[in-house]
Amino acid sequence: MTVIDRKSTVSWAAEDDEEPDDLPLSMRLSIADTLTLSNATCGFLAVYFTTTGVLIPHLLDRGDVGVVRNNAATAVLLMLLASVFDLFDGLVARKLRSSAMGAELDNLSDLISFGLAPAYFVLVWGMVVGDVHEPLSALAAIMVLLAVVLRLARFSCVTMPDGVFQGMPSPFGALTVVSIVLLELPFTPTLLAILGVAWLMVSRVEYPKPRGTLAVAMLGWIVLSMALLTAWAFDAPGGELLLQTGCSLQLVLGAVIPLFAMVRRVYAFRDNRREARAGAQS
Repeated sequence: MTVIDRKSTVSWAAEDDEEPDDLPLSMRLSIADTLTLSNATCGFLAVYFTTTGVLIPHLLDRGDVGVVRNNAATAVLLMLLASVFDLFDGLVARKLRSSAMGAELDNLSDLISFGLAPAYFVLVWGMVVGDVHEPLSALAAIMVLLAVVLRLARFSCVTMPDGVFQGMPSPFGALTVVSIVLLELPFTPTLLAILGVAWLMVSRVEYPKPRGTLAVAMLGWIVLSMALLTAWAFDAPGGELLLQTGCSLQLVLGAVIPLFAMVRRVYAFRDNRREARAGAQS
């Protein structure tokens, strides 16, 4: 869900024909690439906290509820932070230009933070809620991971109209999957909802790219989500209710946001018809 398609940016590395091929890697990275690598780092740390703070205490039967909640919240906060880096790396790439590795780094980082991390979160959730559900949760986790892999591959190969994505963006999909788990619904509805999000990520449903006002709104929503998670992690008064409300709104946004792209297409279709009629009359 990068603000700007980094594949369309001009590479500063390609502009200097005299630049030696054996230039150290550290000198080839741009500021935008650093943001992208920060995205990947957050995804890895999310897996780390999910393992050490949720899975291992469960396996050893030593998990304090408060500590497990804090670690689960930390893992989700890291995914949210990864989405912030992903939101800005494309914008920075356009303003300051990116290296030739920009698009590839972006896809690989997204795979870690918005594919592996949420899929692993789903897998651990299945192990925690009960062994009988573990195989199905593993299947759901695989579907989430494969959906992100397919979506990122399609993004690299398919050219879409300017301003829209085909399928739910992987950062938004990852946060929606995590929100479903945090809602703590019965197992079957949770499983079906996760599979539904995986389908949306590989579907042809159009989602608008977060630019301008929408990008600001998305950033505001991420910051608010971080605040809700922090309140829940520290067991603040009403923190549980606030988190449940935020997770529910995330699910609603996943269903409502495509309407913006649909309305955009309707207006574009009307404008094209008007131009065609005006051309025919003249």
